[in-house]
Amino acid sequence: MSTIYRYKKVSDEYTTYQPIGEGITELCTLGDGYTYFSCESLSDSQPEQISIEAVTLTDETKEQIKSASPHVQLIERRKLDMIRAKYSAEDEMYFARISVGAISGVYTLLPHEPALIAQYQADIESIRQWGWAEKAKLGL
Repeated sequence: MSTIYRYKKVSDEYTTYQPIGEGITELCTLGDGYTYFSCESLSDSQPEQISIEAVTLTDETKEQIKSASPHVQLIERRKLDMIRAKYSAEDEMYFARISVGAISGVYTLLPHEPALIAQYQADIESIRQWGWAEKAKLGL
């Protein structure tokens, strides 16, 4: 599992100093000026020009990182692509309509519809679980 860290980028005329470690994924730079990254294991030896801090993720910070991170945006895009590979937007509206109608008592499901809804829910939940697992790999 990865841990989230942050640092302020420092550059000189020769290089931009970055953290050293295994499995580093730069997530984003937030308005606080810090660059947030995910890392499996930091090296004991870091460039002296930067100061790395472990991040205690609050709900607010986590949401800011998720919102700004191209990696998280790609996970979300892939989730939607996986859903669209199986179901169109119209399919999803159909399942929502008949499910809400059945729950509220204004629609009686046809004999084949409960199995369709169950399969849809299983597929969507599987895709959601994949997305959560991918974000967990990033420490989010």
